[in-house]
Amino acid sequence: MKSLSSWELVRKGRIVPNTTKNALETSLKKLVAQKPLDKITINDITSDCGISRMSFYYHFKDIYDLVEWCCVEDGKRALQGKKTYDTWQEGVCQIFEAVMENKTFILNVYRCVGRGKVERYLHKLTYQLIVGVVDEKCIQADLRQEDKVFIAEFYKYGFVGVMLDWIEGGMRDDYEKIVEMMSITLRGCITTSIHNFQELRHLDNKI
Repeated sequence: MKSLSSWELVRKGRIVPNTTKNALETSLKKLVAQKPLDKITINDITSDCGISRMSFYYHFKDIYDLVEWCCVEDGKRALQGKKTYDTWQEGVCQIFEAVMENKTFILNVYRCVGRGKVERYLHKLTYQLIVGVVDEKCIQADLRQEDKVFIAEFYKYGFVGVMLDWIEGGMRDDYEKIVEMMSITLRGCITTSIHNFQELRHLDNKI
């Protein structure tokens, strides 16, 4: 039985909007399972899903732009609102799960475009998670926006560093254990950071 192309799946309603982007994502991941990312062309992707090159360039400037979109969208779907102080650990675990589910894709990207690109993708994901936690804990706190951003950025780098080492190791370690260790390490730290900045600003206002 002939398999349907990504674009045919879109037309039949099996891929939800944004349809063109989703079709391109499906084809890219299919092709990455067959050969290295740096051997894949835009023609390969558009031919697989039946979308014109013009449509590709309407949405993405190049393949790496599509790769970044895929990574960020996977992360967004994984988080599904897990951006509160009580749910951040579950959110981190789901980011790990999303990466694991796309293991072939992520490792191919990591090997072909390098640690720096993957790091940038992960920064976008984890920042969304952590800034949500910081904003929640700052509801009753008189904290400047630049202080909130600094706190979120600081913890973001720790999260991403741990995840990058896990990816570089081939994702062999138990990510649930890693998340548990992260949770133990960070327990109360974000709240303490917010409190420390409050105290500092309070003292500054007194001077």
